Amino acid sequence: MKKVILSGLVIIGFGAYAIFHHNSETIVFSSKNNTSSSQNSATGSNSAYKDGTYTGSAADAFYGTIQVKAVIQNGKIADVQFLQYPNDQPESQQVSQQAMPILKQEAITAQKAQVDTVSGATQTSQAFKESLAAALAQAR
Repeated sequence: MKKVILSGLVIIGFGAYAIFHHNSETIVFSSKNNTSSSQNSATGSNSAYKDGTYTGSAADAFYGTIQVKAVIQNGKIADVQFLQYPNDQPESQQVSQQAMPILKQEAITAQKAQVDTVSGATQTSQAFKESLAAALAQAR
């Protein structure tokens, strides 16, 4: 009897998971931050940057390319501008338009490229982090 109840709970859990993750319009932060201390130092910890504007490399986001420009003022990330982002398909446009302001704000707040991945925009988030890390490496 215990196995039947446990099996039922597992099936219900997987069903709820599938329904929750099927809704691509909902974007939330991942609760996991998979950074290590070596990644933080390589991608921009809270140390000062050289003032200027730095363009990151273009990074593949599966449905297109992400490329950002970091604006550094007074040794801090003041702005992050998207030079390229996936926008040729309706779903790509929707994901980009929802994820970009979140990623930008998180990078400015954290003062580094290693920010939380936006759920529903994993590839976009990874490409953003890669491009921003390349821009911030120039600002060191």
